[in-house]
Amino acid sequence: MHFLLLYDFVPDYVQRRPLHRSEHLRLAWEAHRRGELVLAGALADPVDGAVLWFQGENDQAARAFAESDPYVKAGLVRRWSVRAWTTVVGEMAATPVRPPA
Repeated sequence: MHFLLLYDFVPDYVQRRPLHRSEHLRLAWEAHRRGELVLAGALADPVDGAVLWFQGENDQAARAFAESDPYVKAGLVRRWSVRAWTTVVGEMAATPVRPPA
């Protein structure tokens, strides 16, 4: 299954990010190496949020990541949520659905 961790940043996120970025990236790359985090990054123009794509049997890895993320702990993330994502198209789709032949 796939899950999206959605972040909503505070207005001064870009200015406050440098202090916490190294630790945030370390945690993200560790989650990626464990096979939990597939892809992640901030939204652009404006930089007001981020999307982190997790995979697993449940949303536990995504929730644990947010709870330990220095961006969340330092208040750079105004709110976060985890949503189940039903992926149906693409090589990595969790539940591929092909068109009828």
